[in-house]
Amino acid sequence: MKDSLMTGMQLAARWQCSVKKLNADRLNTGGCPYVKIGRLVRYRVEDVETFEAQQLRRNTSEGYHHA
Repeated sequence: MKDSLMTGMQLAARWQCSVKKLNADRLNTGGCPYVKIGRLVRYRVEDVETFEAQQLRRNTSEGYHHA
C-alpha cells in the first residue's frame, strides 16, 4: 500500500477531522504534501506516514518558535 493514493475523505477519516480542515491546511501551506492530478487532490500514503511522524511531540512547547 506504499504507493497508494488517498482521497481527502479517506485522510479526514484517518485523522478524524473534516475535509474542510485539510483544504484549509493545504491553502495555508501547513498541511500534508499532496499530489494534484487535474482538479483531483490525492495524498500518497508514504507522505501521510512521514508527515504524521514529523508531528510527534514530547511536550506542548516542542516545535514552537518565538517570533
